Amino acid sequence: MLELLWLLLPVAAASGWFAARRSSRGGEPPGGDRTPAYFRGLNYLLNEQPDKAIDVFVKMLEVDSETVETHLALGNLFRRRGEVDRAIRIHQNLIARPTLNRDQRAQALLELGQDYMRAGLFDRAESLFSELSEMKLYQEQALENLRIIYQQEKDWQQCLDVAKRLEQLSGRSLCRERAHYYCELAEEARARNELSQAGQLLKKARSCDESCVRASILQGQMEVATGACREAIQSYGRVERQDPAFLSEVLPMLLRCYRESASRGELRRYLEQLFERHPGIAPALALVDLIQAEEGDQAAARFLTGYLHEHPDLEGLERLIRLKQPGSDGTLSDTLDVLHQLVAKLLEGRPAYQCGQCGFTAKTLHWQCPGCKTWSSIKPVHGLFAGRS
Repeated sequence: MLELLWLLLPVAAASGWFAARRSSRGGEPPGGDRTPAYFRGLNYLLNEQPDKAIDVFVKMLEVDSETVETHLALGNLFRRRGEVDRAIRIHQNLIARPTLNRDQRAQALLELGQDYMRAGLFDRAESLFSELSEMKLYQEQALENLRIIYQQEKDWQQCLDVAKRLEQLSGRSLCRERAHYYCELAEEARARNELSQAGQLLKKARSCDESCVRASILQGQMEVATGACREAIQSYGRVERQDPAFLSEVLPMLLRCYRESASRGELRRYLEQLFERHPGIAPALALVDLIQAEEGDQAAARFLTGYLHEHPDLEGLERLIRLKQPGSDGTLSDTLDVLHQLVAKLLEGRPAYQCGQCGFTAKTLHWQCPGCKTWSSIKPVHGLFAGRS
């Protein structure tokens, strides 16, 4: 209640000031109807009846060129405090006044649309923002809010249409966002088993954003499902050029495709070249598995030990302990068991993905961050300090 009192006191003061100003202009005699209303509003406020106080002060603040900003500011304050119903009442009351000019009405429509969005009334908000777009007033803000609404509703075709209009209006690029909208449509087409259409949509995604990892991964998944391993190798191989951070996501399927369509020698050459270009933990562990299969545990352990000296990593340490366990006995075996359990717990509690914009962490990959709503900002994390902001 104390916070609300401090919020409404400036409004009460403004109401009293406007009442006094009009009295001094001769519009009303001193001691007219406004003064009792002003004190009645203060009385409601002090007696913890804020809704009645709002009604009194809003009625006192007749809408004209001098008071529109006061109404808008009051509604905005309520919305920021989470009291959306009160913000809606104030902005609705403002729009109902016939004295507003075209720009003032548009500004009130924008504020009311944001109130509706905050309240989850997306259909009403959409209607207001569409009206603003047609009026060509506050058009960029209206289109941006429409894009947010359509993302919430998963109406990806509408997202594409609005994004293109926004690009033309603002001059800023939304190619990354448009690529993800095409990927969303491709996933829907794939779920309907419309693979040809899904493929066309993924091509459009890559034409929007050549660095779209998601499009390459989806294309590879579709090709693996139809047995086209050579084509899948090409699709998954693009990820290395687009963003090496996602190699850990595609390496398991990429290695499967190599095993099914190429010789073991070709697979080893690919892994050695990949490790030379990107000496991260994912290529290192894939090479460890291959060395273990061809040369045994000791050779794999030697390679991994050398790698960990240069690149300390919990995943690598856990794999090294498992390599050492079969040949150990007695006290050493017990020690390795304890170490393995401890490292496994550390890995279990560590997030696998993190947003580079807001620091949001997750166990599963999100193409749009649930925290800041940014596309392509979440990536796999590795290393000793993974998951720490």
